[in-house]
Amino acid sequence: MRSVWADRLIGLLVRFVGLVILFATLIAAVASFLYNQAQEADQASRVATQVNMRLRDHIAVLEGVRALYQSDTATSGPGIRAYLAALQPQVQAPGMEGVGIAAAARRDDLASAEAQLRLNYGRDIAVWPAASSQKMGFIVTLVEPYTPRRNVALGFDMYSEPTRREAMRRAWQTGRPAASGIVQLAQEKAATVKQPGFLIYVPVYARQPVAPAPPTDPDSSPNPGDAATPPSATVATMGNARPVEAFIYAPFRSQDMMKAVLGEQLKGLDGIEVRAGEGPSAPLVFRQGEIGWDAHEQKLHVADRQWTIRISYGHFLARLGRPLGIFLFGLALAVLATQLHRVQRRRIDMAQALADEQARHAADRELMIGEMAHRMKNAFARIGALARITLRESADLTDFEAKFDGRMRALSDAKQMLVTGAVDTVDLRKIVCRELELAGRSAEQLAGVEGPDVRLDDEAAQAISLALHEFVTNSIKYGALSGKGDLAVGWRRDAGDIALSWTETGLPETPQIDTESFGTQFIRSLIERQLKGSWQRGAIDHGLAITIRWPDRDPAA
Repeated sequence: MRSVWADRLIGLLVRFVGLVILFATLIAAVASFLYNQAQEADQASRVATQVNMRLRDHIAVLEGVRALYQSDTATSGPGIRAYLAALQPQVQAPGMEGVGIAAAARRDDLASAEAQLRLNYGRDIAVWPAASSQKMGFIVTLVEPYTPRRNVALGFDMYSEPTRREAMRRAWQTGRPAASGIVQLAQEKAATVKQPGFLIYVPVYARQPVAPAPPTDPDSSPNPGDAATPPSATVATMGNARPVEAFIYAPFRSQDMMKAVLGEQLKGLDGIEVRAGEGPSAPLVFRQGEIGWDAHEQKLHVADRQWTIRISYGHFLARLGRPLGIFLFGLALAVLATQLHRVQRRRIDMAQALADEQARHAADRELMIGEMAHRMKNAFARIGALARITLRESADLTDFEAKFDGRMRALSDAKQMLVTGAVDTVDLRKIVCRELELAGRSAEQLAGVEGPDVRLDDEAAQAISLALHEFVTNSIKYGALSGKGDLAVGWRRDAGDIALSWTETGLPETPQIDTESFGTQFIRSLIERQLKGSWQRGAIDHGLAITIRWPDRDPAA
C-alpha cells in the first residue's frame, strides 16, 4: 500500500516538475523572442531617427542658404561659396551632393540666367534643354561646393522636367521644403556608376509683392522685378501663390546618402530597404542585403514626403535556439500533466480577461479626459467666434454688449438644459436652430431649415447637440459659417430612421477628411454608442456633405 502511494506521489512530483520546466522554458523562449524582437525594433527606430535627423540637418543648411540669398541676391555666388566653405556641410552632415540655386527665367529670354552663370563661373554656360513646354523656367545658376559631377548640372532648367516641377510647385504653394520623387540627377551624366536620386527644394519668394498681372497660365506667368527686386531678377507667379524668384535646392544620390548616414551600421544589418512611399509598389531608393519576413518597418520624413524603411537583422533562429533544448526536454516531462495545464490555462484566461477589462476602463477614462479638454478648447473657440460675428453685426459698443450678452446667456441656458435634463424630450428643430442661431445665422436663413417634427429623449438630444456643436465649430473655423460658402441643414424620416444632412458648398477649397481628428472620433463614438446609429461624410468639389442616421424612437411617429 505504501508503495502504491509512493508511486502516486512520485508521479505527481514528476508531472509537477515537468510542468514547471515546460512553462519555465516556454516563458524563457517567448521572453527571449520578444526581447530580441523589441531590441531589433528599437534599433530600427534609432536608424530611422538618425536618417530623419540628418535630413533635417540638410534642410537647415538649405534654410540658411535661402536666408543668405535673400539678404543680397546680387552677391549670392561669392557669399554662398564663403558660407558653405565655413559650414562644410559635406563634412559635418555628408550625404547631399551640394547646394544649388535655380533662378526664375523666361524661356524666351534666357540672357539674365546665362549672365548669372557667367558671373558665378567666369565662362559661358548654355541653358539646357534647349526646348521646353513651359514658358517659365528655373535655371541652375549655382551649385556648390565643387564635386567632379557638379559642372554637368549648371544651366539645367529644372522646371522642364515633370517630377522636379511637381515638387517645386508644392514648395511654391506651401512655403515649406518639398522633396521630389525619384529621378536621375543631372550630375549622373558624368557618373560612371549611376544612382537613383532625389531633390529637396525651398522657395525664395519675392521680397515685396509684385503688382497683380492679368490671369494667365499658372505654370508660366512671369512678372518683371519691381523696385525691391534686383534688376537682373525675374519673378514668377502661379495662381494665388506668392511670387518667387528662385529655389534653393539640394540634390541627393540615394545610395551615397544612406551609406554616409549609416556608415558602419550597414555591416550589422542582414538587409535594409528604403522606398519612396508605402507598399512594395513604391519606387525603390536603396537596398542592401536580404529582407526577411520579420523585417521591422519605420517611417522616414523626407521634407514633405513620407518614405518607408524596412530593416532585417536575421536573428530569428538566435531568438529560439537557446531555450529550444530545454523546451523539448520539458515538453517530454510535461506530457502527462494535461489536467494541471488546463487549470493553469483557465487562470491565464481569467487574468487576460481582467487585463482586457482594465484596458477598456482605461480607454474610457482617456476618452472622457480627452473629450473634456477638447470641449473646453471648442468652447473658447466658439466664444471667440461669437464675439467676432457679433462685432461685425453691431453698430456700436452698446449694441455689441447687448447682442453678445444675449447670445452667451442663450448658450449657457441651452447647455444647462441638456446637462440637467430639465425636459423629458427636446424638439430636433429647436436644437438645430439654436446651434445655427448662436453661430450667427439670421431668421431668414433659419427659415430654410427643413424637416418633420422629431422629438428626442435626453440621451439622443445630448448626442445630437454635441455633434451639431462640433459641426458648427468646425464650420465657423474652416467652412461655410466663416462666411466663405453656403450651408444647408435638413432631416427626414427614412425606413424607420431619422436621416439628418449637413451640406456645405462653395468652400474656398475641398476639406481634407483622410484622417480623423479627436473631434471626429468623438462624434463617431457619440453616434454609434448613444444614438446606436451611423454617419457618413464626403468631401468633393469644394464641398462637404455629412449624413447622420439613427433609429426613430419618437412615439408620436
